[in-house]
Amino acid sequence: MISEASRPYIDASVPVLREHGPTITKRFYADMLGTHPQLTRLFNMGNQAQGVQQQSLAAAVFAYAANIGNPEALGPVVKRIVHKHVSVGLRAEHYPIVGHHLLKAIAETLGDAATAPLMDAWKEAYGSLARLLIAAEAELYGTAGIQPGETRPLRVTETKQESANVLSIRMVADDDRPLPPFQPGQYVSVAVDLPGGRHQLRQYSLSDAPGTGSLRISVKREDASAAAPAGEVSNWLHANVAVGSVLQVSHPFGEFTPDTESDQPLVLLSAGIGITPMVATLHRIARVRPQRRVLFAHAARDRAHHALGAEVDALRATMPNLSVVNFYEDAAGADGVLEGRMDVARLPSWAREETDVYLCGPGKFMQAQWLALLHAGVPAARLHREVFGPELLDHLL
Repeated sequence: MISEASRPYIDASVPVLREHGPTITKRFYADMLGTHPQLTRLFNMGNQAQGVQQQSLAAAVFAYAANIGNPEALGPVVKRIVHKHVSVGLRAEHYPIVGHHLLKAIAETLGDAATAPLMDAWKEAYGSLARLLIAAEAELYGTAGIQPGETRPLRVTETKQESANVLSIRMVADDDRPLPPFQPGQYVSVAVDLPGGRHQLRQYSLSDAPGTGSLRISVKREDASAAAPAGEVSNWLHANVAVGSVLQVSHPFGEFTPDTESDQPLVLLSAGIGITPMVATLHRIARVRPQRRVLFAHAARDRAHHALGAEVDALRATMPNLSVVNFYEDAAGADGVLEGRMDVARLPSWAREETDVYLCGPGKFMQAQWLALLHAGVPAARLHREVFGPELLDHLL
C-alpha cells in the first residue's frame, strides 16, 4: 500500500500515464536493455519487437496503481505475475534496475508535468509493488526448492508432429533426480542458445497429465507475418530437437490450474495452441474422475491446424459424460465440426451460474469469449483464463 499523501498524485496521474503507457514503456525497455544487455535473456524479444511486452508492463503498473486499494482484484494478477517471474528466474536485485529505468521513462515522457511530489508518489508505488512481488517470489522459489534461474537437463524421448505447425516433445530426467510434480495447466520454461550467443527462455504448457514419468510440451511454430517476426525459439525447437536431444527446462509454474479432482461439471474452452493445458486437464480427469460431466470445446483454423484432437476423441471412450465441440474457420472436408469461430450460443447448455469455465487461447479469442460468457449469464467469479503471451489486464483497466 502507499501513503495517504501519495495517493492523490497516483489517482490523478493514472489516466494520463495510461494514455502515454506505450511511449513510457518503449522508452523504459530501450533504456534498460541498452544499459543492461544481459537482461535480454529474461525477456521475449519477439514480444519486444511487436510491442506487446511494452503494453503488458504498462497495463500491469497502471492496473496496480488504479486498484491499489482493491486487493481482491489485484490478488490473481499478482499471483500470475509472480509465477511468470519465477519461471524466468527474476531476482530481487533486478527490481531496483527496473524501477530506476521505469521512473526515468515516466519523467522523460511527462516533461515539466513530472513534478517532484508526483515522481515521489510513483517511486513509493513502485517500491510497494516491488516489495510485494519480491516476497511472493521468494516464497515460491522456496516452495519449489530451487534457486532463481535454475534449470535442469531433460532428455527427449519422443517427438510427434501433432498438426501443420505443432510439435510435441516428450522428455525424461537426464540425471538421477525424479521429475518435479506439477498440476495440469502449468508450464515450464525452456532455455535455448540461439545463433550469435543469445540465450532465450520461452514458456510452454505441459500437454499431458502428471504421473506418466515424463514431461510433454507441444510447441506451435510461430511463422513470420506482416505484424510479427518469426518465433525464434519455437522455430529453433522445430528445426533442431530430436530423440536424444537434451534441453534445459525449468521447474513447472503457473497459477492456471483447472479443477481436476472434484465431481462438479466443468467447461473447457480453447483456441489454437491454447488446447495444450486443456488436454493435460482432460487426461487427468479421465484418470481420476472418468464419470465427470465435461464440455470440451475448441476452435481451430481448419483440420490441418487442429493439434491433439485425436487424443480428445480417444478419451470419449473412457469418459461417457464428455461432450466435445469443434469449430473450424474453414470446415471444408471436415465432418462433425461447426463452421466459423467459437460461438457460446452454439454450445450445449450448462448450468451457467454453477459451473466453472476455463479459457485458454490468443488474446482476441479470450476477450471475445469472456464478454460472450458474461452476456450469457456466467458470473465473472466462474471464469478462469490463461492467455499465451503478455497479459494486457484489460479487465482491470
